[in-house]
Amino acid sequence: MAIKSIFAASTALSFLFAGAAFGQGISTQAVIDAQKDWGEGIVEIAKLHEKGADFKARAEEHINTLYAYGDADVMFKPTLAAEDQFRGTFDEALSYFIGTEGSEDSGFATKGWTKVRWENIGIHTADDTAMAMGNYFFTGPDGKEVKVEYTFGYVQDESGDLKIILHHSSLPYDPSN
Repeated sequence: MAIKSIFAASTALSFLFAGAAFGQGISTQAVIDAQKDWGEGIVEIAKLHEKGADFKARAEEHINTLYAYGDADVMFKPTLAAEDQFRGTFDEALSYFIGTEGSEDSGFATKGWTKVRWENIGIHTADDTAMAMGNYFFTGPDGKEVKVEYTFGYVQDESGDLKIILHHSSLPYDPSN
């Protein structure tokens, strides 16, 4: 029964991503590499922000390189978003990562993160699409880790690079609230 469910999810995912550009297939390692690139990008943005360097340009590069804005619809539900929960445009994603005065966006990527560690509960690849789910851990400047739950969906572009078309992350449930 589980295999049927995985196949159904894969088929549904393929239909969902049908409007995106496709390459030659995605490996599990390609997803792990994309996750590493994403985490390193967040850390680089934080370092540039701390130094007073051009962190905005690095954030723009991060989004342009790793997300499919302009090529496909991107469904992005960031962790620290309540008023503007979903970020369907490049500018909305940029605001979330670096902050915008007068909005709820304080700049997630500028919070001084020193490391991002991924723990995948699963990675599923199907032709030119992939899904990954699990927890990622952000190490703050104080050395403490913040655990965040995530689901990412990827498509492969014509160059073979993975692009994020689904990014959902949230803080784990806290039963004391």
